[in-house]
Amino acid sequence: MPARPLSDESLHLIGALRDALGARSDVEERTMFGWYVFFVDGKMCLGVKGEELLVRMAPADHDRIAERSGVRELDARGNMKGYFCVEPSAFATRVQWQEWIDAALEFNPSAKASPRRKKAATPKPAAAKKSAASKKRHSIFESDL
Repeated sequence: MPARPLSDESLHLIGALRDALGARSDVEERTMFGWYVFFVDGKMCLGVKGEELLVRMAPADHDRIAERSGVRELDARGNMKGYFCVEPSAFATRVQWQEWIDAALEFNPSAKASPRRKKAATPKPAAAKKSAASKKRHSIFESDL
């Protein structure tokens, strides 16, 4: 079954994450469970689905982060401590956006990597060549529109 095309909102966020992680050489992109996910140093770090941002944070901070406006747990049953879905209202400014990116990257070195079960399709590197259509820049921030 072919993958569904990504929405414009998803493509904007994916582009913004690529820009934010572009200087790193340890980034790998994959699709998992409907999410477009960025792995840093072999560990899930950030992702995109629709207009939402997936952020992996320290499990010890789970309750404090879950109380923030515009943030919900990835798993409502509480089985995935430290994984959050962030609504656009919670990353509407550059400062808010950078706080989420920085916090996810700060936790990443201490995050536990799950072993890959089997080699699937070839992962797409974050620094892949951009087509002519993707060279046009779009901002995810309301202030830039």
